[in-house]
Amino acid sequence: MGAILKYKRVSREIDHVINYATFIAMVGMIIAITMQIVFRVFFVALSWSEEVARYLLVWSTFLGASMAYKRGMHIAVTFIVESFPAVMTKTLQVFSHLLAALFFIIVITYGLRYMNMQSTQVSASLRLPMKYVYSIIPFSAAIMAFHALDKVLEVLFPSAVEEVKKESAE
Repeated sequence: MGAILKYKRVSREIDHVINYATFIAMVGMIIAITMQIVFRVFFVALSWSEEVARYLLVWSTFLGASMAYKRGMHIAVTFIVESFPAVMTKTLQVFSHLLAALFFIIVITYGLRYMNMQSTQVSASLRLPMKYVYSIIPFSAAIMAFHALDKVLEVLFPSAVEEVKKESAE
């Protein structure tokens, strides 16, 4: 049970860090867009602000997706699963989270391949290597895979969930 609790704590801490990173990305995007508007109207348009805003939007979207997965906020059709007996519901939940983890592992694999394909390309105005921009794909998929296994542990060991919730409240 100790390893399960530790895994759940790490998952919670990762989510906490991602929450802050997403907030910072959103604030950075707002600042870049505001600067673009102000400079376009009153001065000379900034060449880099649109690119920064675009990349921050992509990053905040992928990070936000991992936060939504952790919190179970993605769209789901649950009325069929909930109509089954409790044991079957539990089995289907474990299966769906393991299937999601498999999908995330595939996304990690192809995301890394895509990053490597783009390793020589640089962005137009910032001259930023595009592999850094595309690195969010395998990174967020890895976080979601980690959270998927956390979800499996939640279904199999509900007492661990309560233990971690008590710790959070304190």
